[in-house]
Amino acid sequence: MLPFGRAKGYTAQSDVTSPLGTSAPSMNDTTSDSLDAGAVEAKLEALRSEHRDLDEVVDRLLATPPFDQLQLQRLKKRKLGLKDQILRLESQLIPDIIA
Repeated sequence: MLPFGRAKGYTAQSDVTSPLGTSAPSMNDTTSDSLDAGAVEAKLEALRSEHRDLDEVVDRLLATPPFDQLQLQRLKKRKLGLKDQILRLESQLIPDIIA
């Protein structure tokens, strides 16, 4: 358990917000499952761009102490969520090979 009473690895939807303050897409978002390859590639590029942007924000935050630990933790959680979405979309682009 973490100090604030939640099991490790649990992220409430209310804990994950984008830098613009909107709530993050659900990790169970299946709307992207039915997209064609071009749309998946476009979505991947948008997610990669947001991931890079968050990486820069985290670096700037760490470079200017004192910094808000809670904000840093939320940014890192958002980055991990984006990484999971990126990996899931990349796996959709790889054709299933029947052995």
